Amino acid sequence: MRKKITLIVSLLAVLLLSGCWDVTEPQRMYYVDGIGIDYKDGQYEIYMQIINFANVAKSEAPTPQAAPSEIGFAKGKTMEEAFFKLYRSIDQKVFWGHMTFLLFTEDALKNENAIPVIDSFLRHRETRYQILTFCTKEPIKDILLVTPLLNKSLTASKLSNPMHTKELQTFVEPVDLRKLIIDLNEPSHEVNIPTVAINKNWETTDGPTTETALTGFGIVSKNGFKGYLNDGDARGIQWMYDKKTRGDVTIKLDNKENDHLTVDLEKLSTEIKPIVKNNKVTFEADIKLNAIINGFEGKVSTDEIRKGIIKEVKKDIKKSYAGGLKIDVDVFRLSEHLYRKDVKTWKKIQKDGKIPLTEDTLSKINITVNKVNPGRKTFAETINE
Repeated sequence: MRKKITLIVSLLAVLLLSGCWDVTEPQRMYYVDGIGIDYKDGQYEIYMQIINFANVAKSEAPTPQAAPSEIGFAKGKTMEEAFFKLYRSIDQKVFWGHMTFLLFTEDALKNENAIPVIDSFLRHRETRYQILTFCTKEPIKDILLVTPLLNKSLTASKLSNPMHTKELQTFVEPVDLRKLIIDLNEPSHEVNIPTVAINKNWETTDGPTTETALTGFGIVSKNGFKGYLNDGDARGIQWMYDKKTRGDVTIKLDNKENDHLTVDLEKLSTEIKPIVKNNKVTFEADIKLNAIINGFEGKVSTDEIRKGIIKEVKKDIKKSYAGGLKIDVDVFRLSEHLYRKDVKTWKKIQKDGKIPLTEDTLSKINITVNKVNPGRKTFAETINE
């Protein structure tokens, strides 16, 4: 009798199981890798990049007969209207859970056009806060059609996975939706979004090829787009991050006409201290670095290298700060540093979350080069003449 009761209870429990009848098989879905957004003539223009996962699973080598991706295009008065127009031409379910980046044009970032776009993706149940954000001056379609070097999968591209580039050089820090929202909500209510451009420095046996490159920043506030800091004007920002980064400088050696030395730098820490006197605020930056020397000619001393590094890093920082002042941007987020450490003073002098900045506000830059590593063993040349 007890066995019969156990059997009946087990059968009833099985009937209560939900099953997987409404689950779509993976091969019957399209996977969105990235979205490009432009804004023209009062309408949003949407570019949807659908990735082919046949080029990702099980092998590093792509499937030659399979297209790496396809780009869909539609426009509408709202972003959602444009997406629904795209859905009409799609013959399978679209999955958003693997989406990795958003790419904006300058027009899409102007006049608060980007705010409803960001809000929409944050509300969507399948998307995540880890979606990366970029901006560009190039045509969006041209960038989305660029494939990685050696025809690797698009999941290894600069837009989908910029962290590989970061390990080589931390010139431009990736920004995801989480950081974007935090920076827009905290003083100075501005955020540096990486700028993407098409690089034509590569070539194959079939001819020239292209690759994407991170070339600087586009600065966005709650009120819209403020401007660009490109390459040289943006290089100083990497030394003012509050975490460990890696970069390089090229220094001129003393008493030598044409001798230059490129030094690999590892930034260990940056501390920015506000100095308040009579409601006037200035800032001092303390930066600690390690240096690695990869190649040099002739005799060179560690003191000479340290002197050159300090000079070039200071030059980079001052150039970025001056570039920010030209477009009224607090590139080093000095307003936030004051807000965190002396909120009373910040409340007295801030306007719309930002404190007034002048050329003298960043009053002192202290740079310490802890170690100068000659690479293998010695500062003597490897090959003697």
